[in-house]
Amino acid sequence: MLAHQLTFSPELDQGWFEELPAAPAVFLLHGSSDQGILGSEGEPYVSKTANLRLRLKRLLGAPAEKSKRLNLRDRVGEIEFTPTGSDFESQFLLYRVLRETFLKTYAARLRLRPAPLIKLHLENDYPRASVTTRLGRVQGRDSEPTSASPERGRGGPGEGAHSTSPRTGNLYYGPFASRAAAEKFSSDVLDFFKMRRCVEDLDPDPSFPGCVYSEMKMCLAPCFKGCTDAEYQAEVGRVQRFFDTTGESLAREFQERRDRASADLAFEEAAAIHNRMEKLKPLLAQLPEIVRRIDLLDMLIVQRAAEPGSVALFRFRSLALSGPVVLNLELRGESRSLESRIEELIAGFPLCQPKSAGERTEELAILKRWYYRSSRIGEVFFADEKGSWPLRRIVRGIGRVFQGETAEEQKIFSATEHRAGPS
Repeated sequence: MLAHQLTFSPELDQGWFEELPAAPAVFLLHGSSDQGILGSEGEPYVSKTANLRLRLKRLLGAPAEKSKRLNLRDRVGEIEFTPTGSDFESQFLLYRVLRETFLKTYAARLRLRPAPLIKLHLENDYPRASVTTRLGRVQGRDSEPTSASPERGRGGPGEGAHSTSPRTGNLYYGPFASRAAAEKFSSDVLDFFKMRRCVEDLDPDPSFPGCVYSEMKMCLAPCFKGCTDAEYQAEVGRVQRFFDTTGESLAREFQERRDRASADLAFEEAAAIHNRMEKLKPLLAQLPEIVRRIDLLDMLIVQRAAEPGSVALFRFRSLALSGPVVLNLELRGESRSLESRIEELIAGFPLCQPKSAGERTEELAILKRWYYRSSRIGEVFFADEKGSWPLRRIVRGIGRVFQGETAEEQKIFSATEHRAGPS
């Protein structure tokens, strides 16, 4: 998986280290025998660094007298490494190497925190929303549409209505920065709708007294037949459209209702709707751009590349992260515009093989960790619902990345080595 392989022996002098790149890299050290490096049988040493030459000098150079620093000079027989251009690329490559090398322990070594998501339980007879960090069956991806199936009876056999929409998996929206942020947004959104918030699987019974939300007219109360199945499914559809359009559907709905009320001279009703619109605006304004329906999330990340005169492109789509694809900005004899080249690279981006739910969760966690970092390095762009890209903005973003990191950004990049620790 790593690009370069070198043989190492303790007899090598300091001149050997000078041939290594003084640049960011992911590296893997193999033991000189089957014993492995850190004592476990066949276990190598894997890590990332902001300066490969300096890091290997520390690990493999002649040990200083009375020093307690880790030294592997007498244990290493082979070195593998790949230069990287950014901490994002290093983190993604390190994940792939650790996953291949330490199948049982790689997750603990990476210390990845799964990304919080809002899950719309469409497979439930009476759908609801919850916050989760686990990816299950995703609608439109993990299951094929099936013929309509009857809903469970609302009051008993023969009393239930039949569903008109097939159950084809659940929907997930995110990623959010934290579980608290996801829970707050979900709760604030549901205040605008009457979808249930209870977590039980319902078996509607007219004798059931209901809950506080039904008393406050904030739920249609399917638990005691407060609505028909069709009415409840219509409300679920409104909630889904809200999440699918990041709130635009509800904003349009409010505007149309307000305009109709004004035209009918129902000014009190129009004022009430306007107040709800004003409450909706700050909710949508605080929503991060990355929060979308994740099976439709298509984003391009621009980072510095290890190759001079180039940038590296990564793409997240179909719940998978792929790249880097290198874009050379100093290519001689190139007559095409940069926009055309970018468009061609995006269209030809390598397709990822279908991945397990665990891999999707982990790659989403890598994406979330980078995106919500307080000092994020790199540029990110999103395709719209039609699959179109903001090419002019991407060109400007590539220019900013290509012009180089600031001294502060380089300091941050170097500091990540200390936070990562040895693997």
